[in-house]
Amino acid sequence: MNNCHFDRNKHVYRNDAFVELVKDAIRFFNGTPVHDLPPSENFVGSGVYALYYTGKNAFYSRYSEINRLSYDCPIYVGKAVPKGWRQSRVSDAMKNKSNELYSRLKEHSRSILSCENLKITDFSCRFVIFEQDSSDMISSIEASLIKINSPLWNSCLDGFGNHDPGKGRYEQARSDWDVLHSGRIWAERLKGQPNNMNYIIENVNAHLLNLKK
Repeated sequence: MNNCHFDRNKHVYRNDAFVELVKDAIRFFNGTPVHDLPPSENFVGSGVYALYYTGKNAFYSRYSEINRLSYDCPIYVGKAVPKGWRQSRVSDAMKNKSNELYSRLKEHSRSILSCENLKITDFSCRFVIFEQDSSDMISSIEASLIKINSPLWNSCLDGFGNHDPGKGRYEQARSDWDVLHSGRIWAERLKGQPNNMNYIIENVNAHLLNLKK
């Protein structure tokens, strides 16, 4: 065993080029066209996306104010990775016609449509498609967008991106998002004790006070 003196600096990786690359991708993301949710046409690819709210729900009036003239403040940011990405067996999306990004946006649309107090027409989206080697950036760009924007549905109102846990796994509690926006059939089957509605609303209001001006 090599018992050399420990020097933390020898383990810290820094690369300004990577930082600038992420900034450039964020600038590109913020300049992409905004579409209805879901987009009107199916498309091939994987990548990063954001959802924007412009409706009249009292919980989210601050989002409507900010996004009234321009889409600057997402309520949710997410990613859709290529098939086989987690096992390092990334498929060629163009060859296999995989549409993970569109499918994810479609899935979110169904979640919103199932809710009693949300309207799909109040939501829009923008997205960036990452192909081939650039797909390695997907997680980094998603994390950067979340850090910059602190989207409500990624933070204190967690659960929007959850999936049906499946038969025999309904002992967990409903997420805060499902408490505030009831309607997803599978979420109603969950048997655990969820957080109190008043507690959830207090957290939401506190978060909205800190949104960008």
